[in-house]
Amino acid sequence: MAETVVRAAVRPIAIARHPIYGMLLPVSVVCFVGVLLTDIAYVKSDGNLIWLSFSSWLLLVGLLFGALAALVLLIDFVRSRAMRAAAGWAHLLFFYAALIVELFSVFIHERDGWTAVAPIGLILSIIGAVLILIAGWLRRPAVEAAL
Repeated sequence: MAETVVRAAVRPIAIARHPIYGMLLPVSVVCFVGVLLTDIAYVKSDGNLIWLSFSSWLLLVGLLFGALAALVLLIDFVRSRAMRAAAGWAHLLFFYAALIVELFSVFIHERDGWTAVAPIGLILSIIGAVLILIAGWLRRPAVEAAL
């Protein structure tokens, strides 16, 4: 007699049925897009240092929340077979790539003066913002597959 094993669907890590990753990801998205906007403002203002400070703080907050989100995403990814579908892999890779690019951007933004943003810092901000927006866009198919 063959026994069938019914596996319960693995739910994402959640607090009161609200997935933690779904709460952390938007903070990184907003911060990394904000870094791009403040870098553009820095270049347009001919080097007003307040914009550089804004960029640095946004990078810090985005990376802190991104690191927490990356940890939760990795745990959810390992636990859920459905999340490891094509959209899940793409989401994971784009999100981690965005974090790595923005980590390099932190080191560039810590320079003094104009070279902190123009041109390398601005290029990294553009790449990071595009990667995090693609990751955010791919999140929905990845999460719906897991549910």
